[in-house]
Amino acid sequence: MEHINDPIFWLALGKIIWVNIILSGDNAVVIALAARSLQAEQRKKAVFYGSAAAIVLRVVLTIFAVSLLQWPYLKMVGAALLFWIGVQLLVPEDDAEDGIKASDHLWTAIRTILIADLVMSLDNVIAVAAAAEAGPPESRMLLLILGLGLSIPLIIFGSQVLMGIMERFPIIITLGAALLGWVAGEMLLSDPGLKTVFAGLSTALQLLIKAGAAAAVVLVGRWLVQRQAAKSDAGATP
Repeated sequence: MEHINDPIFWLALGKIIWVNIILSGDNAVVIALAARSLQAEQRKKAVFYGSAAAIVLRVVLTIFAVSLLQWPYLKMVGAALLFWIGVQLLVPEDDAEDGIKASDHLWTAIRTILIADLVMSLDNVIAVAAAAEAGPPESRMLLLILGLGLSIPLIIFGSQVLMGIMERFPIIITLGAALLGWVAGEMLLSDPGLKTVFAGLSTALQLLIKAGAAAAVVLVGRWLVQRQAAKSDAGATP
């Protein structure tokens, strides 16, 4: 249990929990929408069983993703995806209710939750796998289990509270997006296929690349928000 005294282990664990919670806001909305027509008691069951099934499958997908990230150049692709996920986190989405049907049958609601959650969990899987990569190699599986395990109750029981806090303090979403950019920078620097490219970089320069990726996510996201707002204003003008 030498991991307990390793600050890198705790830093990676914190990243996994933070990233998973930040990216699970949409999933929480889907769960609420799918179960909204059920009676109170059935709604609790739908949320619990639907979330539990989705989480089990998400863990399996994440473990698979960690294995894939050992292949040359796949981390570079993952870094690009993670960068875009961070950008999209800052851009307002269309009404989340579109395409999510409410059901008055328990198992139909659970199935809807499971399918929708899996479709929306690609970002979680990539981000959590990337965050685990930053930890000590011998403890990555433990990091995944602990990180996802600790995130589950926070997501299921605290998602509504968290969403309220995010609405009140939007800076939390911005910081979450910046964290994804930082993790994307880490992924790029640790790609096995790019070892020769980054081998001679100093620690300071590596930190600069990670910080630059974090800043770029925020800047691109804000630019897209401004462009979206300009289009809306132009469309509203008679």
